[in-house]
Amino acid sequence: MKKVLIYILVGVAAAACASKETQTTAPTVSDRSTAVPSTSASTGASSTQGVRPTQPPTGMVDSGALAKRSVYFEFDSNSVKDEYRTLVTAHSRNMTDKRDLRMRIEGNCDERGSREYNLALGQRRAEAVKKLMTVLGVSDGRIETVSFGEEKPVAPGHDENAWAQNRRADIKYAGE
Repeated sequence: MKKVLIYILVGVAAAACASKETQTTAPTVSDRSTAVPSTSASTGASSTQGVRPTQPPTGMVDSGALAKRSVYFEFDSNSVKDEYRTLVTAHSRNMTDKRDLRMRIEGNCDERGSREYNLALGQRRAEAVKKLMTVLGVSDGRIETVSFGEEKPVAPGHDENAWAQNRRADIKYAGE
């Protein structure tokens, strides 16, 4: 199923690159891509909480999707969820449109697990986002990946909500 989705995304990306039309309105992204997933420990129910977007680098249009910079992951997973593929696609399209841009993808984990395991998992998360972007046409030489493991949490708590916010890969453009 995942391979089929990747093939579809590649086809859509190729079709979009072939189009000569100019877009007159900024692309829109579902509100789902701005939310941080969390799972209630007792019920397994999913809830969302907003995330503060960062400012785009100089010369980059803030089209909504580009202002969102974090891809969130499930516990002990490095699979990019479908709800974040639009976000990754928007950043990929921006990178293919602006060939002088470079980026770094920073993989992060929650505090559970050993330091070594979390560094490796953070790297796999960053590499998963990079792989999706290269499938969408971005040269892998323009994307650097790094893992911070559990060292750079955005949420200081020790509960599922904080952990969900810390299981992420952050997209940073050169110069930020």
